[in-house]
Amino acid sequence: MTMSHPTLHPQHRTLLTLMVLCAALATITSEAGLLHWHWLFKPLTMVIAIVLVATSAYPISARGQFDSKSWWLLGAALVGSLAGDAFLVVEGFFIPGLVSFLLAHIAYIVLFRQGVAWLPRPGALAATLGVGGAMYAYLWQGGLPAELRIPVAVYVTAIALMAAQALGRASVLGDRAARQVALGACFFMLSDSLLATNRFVQPLPLAQVGVLATYYAAQAFIVHGMVAGLRRK
Repeated sequence: MTMSHPTLHPQHRTLLTLMVLCAALATITSEAGLLHWHWLFKPLTMVIAIVLVATSAYPISARGQFDSKSWWLLGAALVGSLAGDAFLVVEGFFIPGLVSFLLAHIAYIVLFRQGVAWLPRPGALAATLGVGGAMYAYLWQGGLPAELRIPVAVYVTAIALMAAQALGRASVLGDRAARQVALGACFFMLSDSLLATNRFVQPLPLAQVGVLATYYAAQAFIVHGMVAGLRRK
């Protein structure tokens, strides 16, 4: 995972590098079965992301140039993701994990709405809903448990809306930071598709590598793109 970060303060570049390093360790330890280390590095990755956002926001707020709603929404999305990560490492807590990530996606949807219209590109919405609908049909046919059909349908709809809003935002704003955010949203859809396929349809080779690498790429691109964009305001 590589990205340039010309608009970030050196301290924040260090935090971003630590986030990516911690994400790599979380992925490696999961695939290697080193669960105690994985349980350390997985939440720590998102904690570093939250610290990065907080330390980026603070000097801007001190100068009185603070879009507080956007910063709080970004923080809320990361906290929801952190809770989801924690729940999903515990057997039997899939639904709480799903709800946590659903709330994170709702925060991202509202965040990506700031400064642009709701779902400004109908083509992007049609594409993400089409991909989400196809994935949901695949999961249903592959053996998605009956008690999870409605929760998963709600979640699939939410993440499709999140990706559509991010793609529309990138099209409207047209800058590099917004495109990074949109790329992160697409990685999120890919990660969740791999996770659901592995969990409900069939085991995938190197499943944890695929799921976690795309998940952390999603979060890193979203965090970097949003922080870079908000710091320019």
